[in-house]
This record gives sequence, structure tokens and C-alpha cells, in this order.
Amino acid sequence: MDNKIILLVEDNPDDVELTLRAFKQNNIFNKVIVAKDGVEGLDYLLGRGIYAKRDVTDLPVVTLLDLKLPKIDGMEVLKTIRQNEATRLLPVIILTSSSQEADLVNGYKLGANSYVRKPVDFNQFVEAIKSLGLFWLIWNEPPPASK
Repeated sequence: MDNKIILLVEDNPDDVELTLRAFKQNNIFNKVIVAKDGVEGLDYLLGRGIYAKRDVTDLPVVTLLDLKLPKIDGMEVLKTIRQNEATRLLPVIILTSSSQEADLVNGYKLGANSYVRKPVDFNQFVEAIKSLGLFWLIWNEPPPASK
């Protein structure tokens, strides 16, 4: 797989490590930007804060978004992504441990492209990441960059 960027918005260091290990085990060597809270995720996408000098036209091919985040929760991040012209079409996968039906429904209402519950079992997690990687990095045709 090429150098398409993946944005992982996840505050739990164990889940970050698990996700990165799963990518590696599935030979997904894309650059992964890890944002530890909702503010940092939006700062990366919108070129603010520590990412103020970043080329905001170079969007990730996909964003993996946890819901239970500090500062700004995942639903608010998703809402902001969809309201911004530059990020409106960005593929966003909610990757969460939440099994609340309200989270599932609200995620789709706000424009999530997919909702995936994090499997507790590591082997199932690796398999889920493999499937996500194959679909979103290989088969899916992303929208053209908004300029």
C-alpha cells in the first residue's frame, strides 16, 4: 500500500498500540497520524494549533474516529468535519467500543461512512483492521481533494 495517510483519533494509548500493531500485522504501512483527543484531530484536519503549517489540502485517505474523547467528543468532531467545506467528503469510520444504539444512529445521522465496534479479542481486532484496510485503502475510491 502506498503513502496514503490514515488519521487515528484515539485517546486510549492501549487502543492506539493495538491499532498500530494490527496495521503492521496486516502489512498496512501507511503513515498513521495519531491525535489523542478531538481538538488535536480537528487541528490536524483544519491546519490549526501545532498543525498550523500543515498543507490542509493533503487530507488523510480515511479517519478512524473514537467517540469517547477528551476535550471534544467524537460526535462533535464528526459534526465539524461534515460542516467544513474542505473536509466534508473525508471518509470517516467510527471505531469505538460503544455498543449504544444511540451512538450508532447519531454517527450515521452526522455522516459517518461506517461504524465499527472494536472487537475485544486481539485476533478479531486484527481481522477487523485488515478488512478496513483492504476496503478503505485498496478498494474504495476516495473523493478528490477539495481545494
